[in-house]
Amino acid sequence: MPALDELRAGKPPVGIRLMHALGKEPDWDTISPEQLAVLRTKENRKRQSKLARLITGFPDRGAGIEWRELALPGRRLPVRVYRPMRHQGGELPLIVHIHGGGFVGTAAQSDWVNSYLAAQLPALVVSVEHRLLAHDTAITAGVDDGWDVLQTVVENAAEWGVDSSRIAVFGESTGGLIAAVAAIRARESGLQLRAQVLVNACVDLTTARYDLPSMSTYADSPTLTTAQIELFCRLAVPEGIDPRPLSPLQADDLSGLPPALLIVPTFDPVSDQARRYAARLRNAGIPAQLTEYEGATHAFLSMPAVVPQAKPARAEILEYLSARLAD
Repeated sequence: MPALDELRAGKPPVGIRLMHALGKEPDWDTISPEQLAVLRTKENRKRQSKLARLITGFPDRGAGIEWRELALPGRRLPVRVYRPMRHQGGELPLIVHIHGGGFVGTAAQSDWVNSYLAAQLPALVVSVEHRLLAHDTAITAGVDDGWDVLQTVVENAAEWGVDSSRIAVFGESTGGLIAAVAAIRARESGLQLRAQVLVNACVDLTTARYDLPSMSTYADSPTLTTAQIELFCRLAVPEGIDPRPLSPLQADDLSGLPPALLIVPTFDPVSDQARRYAARLRNAGIPAQLTEYEGATHAFLSMPAVVPQAKPARAEILEYLSARLAD
């Protein structure tokens, strides 16, 4: 089987390598605000298109999908809502999902996994269309969006039809950072979460990230390079912003956090961040389940048609949340 041969050779899937070869990378070191805005619009339009389903996967027909707009403090924000079609009534568990991308990305790119979780658990999944990084928008905006959406839905649990005692956060990449910070804020505010699921999560914006071997070993991986990470960090924590409160890996105290599932693609420059975070959680007494997907690349869960490891990862997330969100 070619896919197994590629994994044994330590190579990412051939579909990913082909996509990378056909793509044209901008100059991440010099990209201007205008160029970044054009790139974001073009990329997000593509990720929401029907043609993109050939890569990002088709939604589960057992879930209804709709956009809604939430009134948050000082702003209104879109969220993408996934609700099981065959639910017989009663309160549903709640999963607040945060997509990846950093300076690009949209909740629609995660329809494949979120619709599946909504239909199969069943659960209500609310995916946050958070503000993206830009030259004038730091990561604090996205972090506030994730936390404010979580709070707003929980405060209006009856309206949403959810059980406020069965809540999980789920984030991918940048969304993993936002979800992990939300879990810390939930602990500090007294909101009890049942679980946090972090997929290829970036959880350290400090310069300590350079000390992790995966940053150099996979510096030129096809779906995330260190050049992209450097742009991400420059935008996320511009001069004057302390990265430590926004870096869960550097948090002083991780006790009292919800149990965690960390999904780690091995062909990923940020893979060591998740490994270190799982170790720190365990040292703090938090159950932390870490699963490595050999040969998978960063963002693989959003590309099930070209990365075969996405399907078993989705099944693992479903199994984990089914146990954690049970009555």
